[in-house]
Amino acid sequence: MPFALLLELLNYVGSAAFATAGALTASRKQMDPVGFILIAALTAFGGGSLRDVLLGRPVAWLGSPGPALMVAVVAIAVFFFAHRFERRTVPLLWADAVGMALFAVLGAEAAIGEGASPWAAILLGTITATFGGALRDVVCGEVPLILRKEIYATAAALGAALFVALHMAGVPRDAAVVAGMSAAFALRAAALWRGWSLPAYKARPGRDY
Repeated sequence: MPFALLLELLNYVGSAAFATAGALTASRKQMDPVGFILIAALTAFGGGSLRDVLLGRPVAWLGSPGPALMVAVVAIAVFFFAHRFERRTVPLLWADAVGMALFAVLGAEAAIGEGASPWAAILLGTITATFGGALRDVVCGEVPLILRKEIYATAAALGAALFVALHMAGVPRDAAVVAGMSAAFALRAAALWRGWSLPAYKARPGRDY
């Protein structure tokens, strides 16, 4: 499969995964179909849109109606079938993990393609993977995942950094993309399975001076 076609396919898969996560959040908030589509679109396109604006290029999903139509279809499908999931938080977290892993590397790859420096590519990959979910959570009145003790942004940064490191080392792009996505998803999956988290701040009495 040509690499350009692979990237386009992965973009659709990542968008669908994030749209599913967004729509599942909308189901927990008991929104109407318009709300489902809006939250799904925010989740799927938020991070990539910010990345494109920062890179000074056209916003990718506005180039054709295909991505928006796909997200709308996914949102409406979840509207009709979300009730089949007894615990909607679990599929939400896993769909979000898939989207995060895909977009962390795709965001970094897009930044490299625009001539961004390695550190900027890692940062933009992390933004691509996390900003849409942050928008979703803020609009839905929840604390964003990236502000909790969840291992989430860390996993996105790992995937983006591994891709950039392999790319700089001369590893073929398709192999670097797969390795970065696998690393990001593996860390997030391990955190979900084993309950890993970063240490959270614990309140303690202040001192009198």
